[in-house]
Amino acid sequence: MYVLQKLNRFVIPRTELTYPGHLLKMHRNAAAAPVDHVMPDFEDACPYEYKGDASRETMVEALSTLDFGHKVIAIRPNNIHSKFFLGDMEAIVLRAADRFHGIILPKTEGPQDIVYLSKLLDSLERQGGWTMRIQIEALIETPLGLTNAYQIATASDRMAGLIFGIADFGAAMGVREIVDDQNRNFHYAKQATVVAAKAAGLHAVDNAYLRLVRKDTSPDDARVIEEGLRQKNVEAANLGMDGSWVIHPQQAEIVNECYTPSEEQVAVSKQAVEVYHELGGGSIVNPHTGEFEDEATIKGKLMDLAKAVQAGTLDAEWLADQAAKSKGVTGYDILEVMKRA
Repeated sequence: MYVLQKLNRFVIPRTELTYPGHLLKMHRNAAAAPVDHVMPDFEDACPYEYKGDASRETMVEALSTLDFGHKVIAIRPNNIHSKFFLGDMEAIVLRAADRFHGIILPKTEGPQDIVYLSKLLDSLERQGGWTMRIQIEALIETPLGLTNAYQIATASDRMAGLIFGIADFGAAMGVREIVDDQNRNFHYAKQATVVAAKAAGLHAVDNAYLRLVRKDTSPDDARVIEEGLRQKNVEAANLGMDGSWVIHPQQAEIVNECYTPSEEQVAVSKQAVEVYHELGGGSIVNPHTGEFEDEATIKGKLMDLAKAVQAGTLDAEWLADQAAKSKGVTGYDILEVMKRA
């Protein structure tokens, strides 16, 4: 979860738009995109010739001059073992104070990587005169990183989320098919990432879908691509993912929908929660729907309704009141424990 101190709100990203950070045009497009989070990239998306000063100058200019609105801005530097890592970090933290919110650390292998980054940020924030605190998302994209995922998630109080990186993980595992059958081929790895994130009270973000609709794509092929995008993210949401990377603004609308409860779902969940408390809790059958409800199913609905609050389709005070009723009986507010409030 990103806590945006100056905007007095928190964000659990449904859509994280990743794009090459060495092109100012890409930054402008990202600033206008309908996504929750943007991730300009120094690493895999940046050609060799632009690594170093060229990409850093563009990144600092974009952060200093463009209006990204209410979006979370998190920057992916080159990986911690790269000769470019430290220079990337010094450039953006020292020259763009309070202009972004997070660092996305690629190829995170263990908690020591997060500890090193967190201590580096302590120093650079002081030098740069930051009034905000930079948060961290870790990319889980190696077998060792997955094995250490919970230790990574709890290595620093700067941690906001874990992201599953399918391309590098697939390469390391020797898995060829990373698009069509990905939620089957990587089921364990994706849900292990989710479990580690949720155990630490962090958000979990799924990998990008690597097919795009091009200018020369036929209408039939476009429908197939869009349906594949939707299916991948509906399935990922059902694994517990809170959102997904996107690689083009064209993917944003579908992906946002997949991680946002519909008006009908909000109405059904809201009615169930209200009826549950009216009937005194315990194990009940909703007289309006015939559905079984108990404390566990109601907690699930509260979690889903928290997504509606973030999307602006449900009143936050109403949700807080319902969660307080549950806590008054059980001593347990799932929204507090899972950092959804």
